[in-house]
Amino acid sequence: MAQAAAASSAQGASRPAPPAGGGIPIVAEGRILVYRLFDVADAVDLHRAEALAALPSARLAMEGAQSATALEFPRPPLQLALGGREVDLPGGPHHAEGSAHVYDYGVVSVRYAIDIAPGTPLDALLPVAERLVAGPSTALDLSARRDAEEVARALGPALERPHAWEGLETYQVFLLRRLEGGAARAADLLAAPPVAPLLLGEAGAIPLSPEEREDVLSHHFSYLETDLAVIHWNCALVLEPSGVDDVPDLLEFATAHLLELRYYDALLDRELHRLYDELEAGGSPLTHVLTRKYRKLQRGTAALLVELSEMIERLENAVKIVGDFYLARLYQGAVRRFRLPAWQETVLRKQKLLAEVNGLTGDAADTSRAELLELAIIGLIVFEILAAFINRK
Repeated sequence: MAQAAAASSAQGASRPAPPAGGGIPIVAEGRILVYRLFDVADAVDLHRAEALAALPSARLAMEGAQSATALEFPRPPLQLALGGREVDLPGGPHHAEGSAHVYDYGVVSVRYAIDIAPGTPLDALLPVAERLVAGPSTALDLSARRDAEEVARALGPALERPHAWEGLETYQVFLLRRLEGGAARAADLLAAPPVAPLLLGEAGAIPLSPEEREDVLSHHFSYLETDLAVIHWNCALVLEPSGVDDVPDLLEFATAHLLELRYYDALLDRELHRLYDELEAGGSPLTHVLTRKYRKLQRGTAALLVELSEMIERLENAVKIVGDFYLARLYQGAVRRFRLPAWQETVLRKQKLLAEVNGLTGDAADTSRAELLELAIIGLIVFEILAAFINRK
């Protein structure tokens, strides 16, 4: 956008209103919301984190909570302002307002909000979408990770078992507040040619197939004729003239749950491999009993299973935080689009396998104790036989 967007702004002033159902929509007011989410700890004490962020010497600034919202978070995320940032996009660096949401289950969501220049045609955003959605964004990811690490350091005393995980989740929202030509109808925007390529990050000259376009646009939601949310797996287009950020916040929330499932999936893989290695290493029954090796393994595994159960319960009850049926329906659509049920099923299957392996460690410990007891009994019998033989002499 930068210079190109400024030029399109000047041209947009004299451009007539787009025709309904087929013209290129012109953005009068809007922003691109770029999300990068990281898992930084097992949990966060939000009350303590808020107190740390509110200190006069704090390196973070508190953001005010939204007043008009239908979302009813039992433990709403802590909102922090990060200040201005430079985001590398087509056309050069772009100014963005950085912010962070800290969730109580250890996720830090870094958001960069980039203004769309008034008068920008929707198809002019295709190169930006291609960079954000389909292309590599290493520099952006690294910048967001540095911001997340800075937030984690500043809130360090409020973090429970902080950790550094290499994974992250990305999401983009093209948030349109107003289109040129007055109130836009959701059906007209949905029929606009650039919408499907924008969500896919496809800036090529060859049009999408009708089947692909239909699949991309199938997950759309509207409450009024003048609002629209089209949700794809890594990007969304939202027309929301009211000025409320409920839909982007809900998509961020669903993305945070996807990150949690991916984190625990990787954690379960590591834990299962560790248990397998411990069981294969074996050792003498005396070593197992004296060092309590299997008991330590069982305690650690049991703690992880409890943590997993809490996370799954939180995920299953997530839709209850939504205050109206429309947003609940939209959230369920995002859950399906993000394939959260498939990820959850994978985690539950590995959780069950971990519980079974944990049972095997308990059986191995019992076997070790039984073997040691048998050896002791045999030793006592041999001792009695020898003692009786010696006494006869």
